[in-house]
Amino acid sequence: MSGLARARMPAALAFAALLLVLAGCQGTQVFPSLQLQEISLRPGDLEASGLAFITPSTVTGQEQEKQAVALTFADVIKRERPGLRVVTLAETLGAINKAGLADDYKRMYDDYRDTGLLARDILRRVGAATGTRYLVQLKLQGFGQGSKERFGLLGLRIVDTQYAHVRLFFQIWDSTDGTIAWEAMQEIRMSQETTTEEPVMQRTVLEHTAHDLIAKLP
Repeated sequence: MSGLARARMPAALAFAALLLVLAGCQGTQVFPSLQLQEISLRPGDLEASGLAFITPSTVTGQEQEKQAVALTFADVIKRERPGLRVVTLAETLGAINKAGLADDYKRMYDDYRDTGLLARDILRRVGAATGTRYLVQLKLQGFGQGSKERFGLLGLRIVDTQYAHVRLFFQIWDSTDGTIAWEAMQEIRMSQETTTEEPVMQRTVLEHTAHDLIAKLP
């Protein structure tokens, strides 16, 4: 074997290894875990009485995600349950303010963070203000994203695994009697192999979470 051929072998082997790695990339992978409890909500109840989103709660440090969570879930449920009247968070807040319930609503929300309870009398008034019977309370219990190198060549990062995970609690309250009608918890991890360092976007993982949860609704 000539010296030139021997010199080319490491580069050729590295290129072949790169092709094998790229061929092994499997695109986006989703790992979900879901738990739910059906209490009093029955098929047809939501379509008959409507559904309004109230302000989500979050763990400390992720308060800025509340509007994004509510908006994503409202968009998905409108798309997947077109026969259901959905009042978005923005519309709910506008109705609450218009009805003069801002102080009561804040007090209810503050109490919920300490007790896990939503006051029945205020729930009833929020339901009346939005013209719906059922109210959605979302709690973002955790969200994170990152990356790790899967393959590098000559000191360069060639293939990365980008990942994101979310844990979210979903409750539907009956505003007529102050009870929880349905609840579920979804934890999901998404990962994708990429050569561009493009992250798994928050909305992407939230949409997957919303899709899985809404598919279980009566």
